[in-house]
Amino acid sequence: MVRLLVVHHSPTPNTQHLLDAVVAGASDESIQGVDIVVRHALQGTDAEMTDAVLAADGYVLVTPANFGYMSGALKHFFDTIFLTAGGSLADDGSADAGPAGRKPYGLLVHGRYDTTGAVRSVQSIVQALGWQQQAEVVEILGDVDEAGREAATELGGTLAALLSD
Repeated sequence: MVRLLVVHHSPTPNTQHLLDAVVAGASDESIQGVDIVVRHALQGTDAEMTDAVLAADGYVLVTPANFGYMSGALKHFFDTIFLTAGGSLADDGSADAGPAGRKPYGLLVHGRYDTTGAVRSVQSIVQALGWQQQAEVVEILGDVDEAGREAATELGGTLAALLSD
């Protein structure tokens, strides 16, 4: 069975609602053969998080946009797993796809006013991990409405379907 790892920092009701929608989409009964693992970005030891990343076949990342950047919790997650999960930088310090392979990922960012910096910061790190974006980034501003929940559900379903049997 393949594994989809959903890593999140969802400190607000809005971000939690979006996380729930991602998981609901990934867990759709029409998608078979995918184990959905949900982990808070700060959950467990560094070794446990690295093991979860290495055991996964794809990823969905959920974060709020905080002051033009991803959440500190998601940044800590990346700092924790980067080298042991195959992250690589070129000699000039730029992203260099590591040996971990091109595993698929999706990204959801919720912000009050802007998500641009948060999206850019996540994308620069996952590029250096060698992960491959497989769905449009879901960027939600302000209060979460039905369209936002639907976009989050579709993101989860898309990544799970890509991995399914």
